[in-house]
Amino acid sequence: MSTQVIKGIALATALSVGALAFASPAEAGRRHKHRHYGGAAAAAIIGLGLGAALASRPRYYDYGYAPNRYAPPPPPAYAYAPPPVYVPAPWTPDWYAYCASKYRSFDRYSGTYQPYYGPRRLCR
Repeated sequence: MSTQVIKGIALATALSVGALAFASPAEAGRRHKHRHYGGAAAAAIIGLGLGAALASRPRYYDYGYAPNRYAPPPPPAYAYAPPPVYVPAPWTPDWYAYCASKYRSFDRYSGTYQPYYGPRRLCR
């Protein structure tokens, strides 16, 4: 048995014995009225209940570390990041040159190209 269980049993016993000790000898001599024994018996039952409740309490301490108390960690930083892709503004001479070099099916008049599947798309 753990020390907390033993302490709880000792506390329950002490509370119940203490409650019974408060019963006066005059009340102990009167056996014809049950109402005088009810107070001491009720106090003993309450003492046993309190001791049992204290003995069965959780055996851990809350230090205030809740799982959602702090912000989530930042995303991991990668050693290599691809360089940003430079796309010139549409309908400029640089844009025409960029799209013509990227897509073989680029049409300079409409600014579109033909993908493998689907309709023509605007070069972006």
